[in-house]
Amino acid sequence: MSHSMTGYGQSAREYGGYVIQFEIKSVNHRYAEIVLRMPREWTCYEDGLRRLVQRHVKRGRIDVYISKEREDHSSLPFVLNSSIVQSYLQAAEELSRDYGVNANLTAKDILSLPDVLTAPELTKDNPSSEDGGWETVLHDGLEEAVSGLLRMREKEGLHLVRDLESRLLKLDDLHAEISRLAPEVVSDYRTRLQGRLNELFEGAVDEQRFAMEIALFADRSNIDEELIRLKSHFEQCRGLLSTREPIGRKLDFLIQEMNRETNTIGSKANHLALVNRVLEMKAELEKIREQAANME
Repeated sequence: MSHSMTGYGQSAREYGGYVIQFEIKSVNHRYAEIVLRMPREWTCYEDGLRRLVQRHVKRGRIDVYISKEREDHSSLPFVLNSSIVQSYLQAAEELSRDYGVNANLTAKDILSLPDVLTAPELTKDNPSSEDGGWETVLHDGLEEAVSGLLRMREKEGLHLVRDLESRLLKLDDLHAEISRLAPEVVSDYRTRLQGRLNELFEGAVDEQRFAMEIALFADRSNIDEELIRLKSHFEQCRGLLSTREPIGRKLDFLIQEMNRETNTIGSKANHLALVNRVLEMKAELEKIREQAANME
C-alpha cells in the first residue's frame, strides 16, 4: 500500500552519560528534501544519517531533530579545551592592549564561552568513543524513529487509498451515466433542429441537407474515444493504488489526463444533463487531486 507523505516518529537512546532524543516528521513536498538538525560535534555523521533516511523515504520534506542531554546520575565530567581557552585569553589581552577595553575575564566568564567545555565523547579519555560507538547509537536511534514515521505514513496512506477508491467508484457511476446520455445528445439536437426549421420554413425542409447537418453534429459531438480513455485511466489509478511503490507523481499525471478528457467531453456536449454529469466528474477529480497531493 502506498504511503502518505505525512508522518511522525521518535525514539531515545542512553549512551556515554547522555540521553539522546530522536524526532522525525514529514510533510508534503514535490521532491525528497531532508533537513537534519543535531549538535555540531556530530556533523561528521550527517552524510550517513541522511542516507539512512533516503533509503526509506522517497518523497516529502523530512525534518530530523537529534538532541542530547546529560543524564542526571551521570558522573562523566566535561573536559576543558585548553587551546580554546588560550585563544580567548589572547583575544582579551589584545582588546585591552590595542583598544583600551577592560577585558578582565573571570573563570565564570570563560566557562560560559562557546566550545570551552568539550563533551567527553569527543575526547580520547572516553572509552565509549574508542569503538565508534556514537555513530552506531545515532544510526540505531534514527532507524527506530524512521520506523515509527513509516508506520504512521503507511496508516495515513491506507486512509487516503480507501478515500481515492471510493471516489473512483463515483467516477465509474458518472462515466456510466455519461455513456448512457451520449446517444441522446444527437437525438435531442435532431428534434430541436427539426422544430426550428419547421417554424422557419413551414415544413419545407431539404431532407438531404438536414441529414448532413445531423451527421456533422454527430461527428463533432462524439465522445466515444474520450470515454474509452477515461475508463483506462480509472483502471490505471486502481493499479497504482494497489502497489507499494511511490505513486504520487504518476497519480498526478493520470489526474491531469482525466481532467483533459473530461474537459473535452464538456466542450463537445450540447446537452444539459450530460454537462451536469461532467461538472460532477470535475468536482470529484479535484477532490482526488487534493488527496493525491498527500501521496508519496
